[in-house]
This record gives sequence, structure tokens and C-alpha cells, in this order.
Amino acid sequence: MKKPIVLLPKHLREMKRFGERLKLARLRRRLSLTMVAERAAISKPTLVQIEKGNPAVSMGSYYSVMRVYGLETDFSNLADDDELGRRIQDHSLPRKGRSPKKQSSYESG
Repeated sequence: MKKPIVLLPKHLREMKRFGERLKLARLRRRLSLTMVAERAAISKPTLVQIEKGNPAVSMGSYYSVMRVYGLETDFSNLADDDELGRRIQDHSLPRKGRSPKKQSSYESG
């Protein structure tokens, strides 16, 4: 049995808006559900769920639909600018300063 996907209401609204934007992309291109589903190699019910923003649909299916619309570069840009991650990484880098003095083999022997 699948675990339910738990998202906050704010995130569910974002998924719904994303699905609506994908539906608009299909309608602007004057493509039918059947045409997009066939080109994306998914079922029509899956495409309907994508257009509703269902978070249980796999990312691969979302990507396939975006590829049909020529939006795969938008997918590639997801999480591209990880500002918080870079700040965390930069914070853990060693501070610039003098390196510890190396011991010569004469001193250690």
C-alpha cells in the first residue's frame, strides 16, 4: 500500500497552480489530452491528474509532459539556484588564515 503524500495546504495550492499552467500550455498549443498522453507515453487519466496538480504523480510523468510542450529546460532549472544550500556550504568552509606550521623531518625525529 502506498504511503500518502503529505503536503502543507500552501504547497498543495502550488501544485494545483502548476497543473493549471500545464493545462494552459496544452490548450495554447491546441493539443488534445489524447495527443499529449500518447506523446508523453502516459495514460489520459495520468495526464488529467497532472493537470490537477496531483502530487502523487511521478516527477517523470510531469517531465514527460513538459518535454512534449518544449518546456524541459524549465524542468532543468528546478532547484538550480540553491541559495540556502550555498550559504550553508560556505558557512562550513574553513576560514582563511595561516596554515598550521609543517613539521620538518628533522624536528619530528
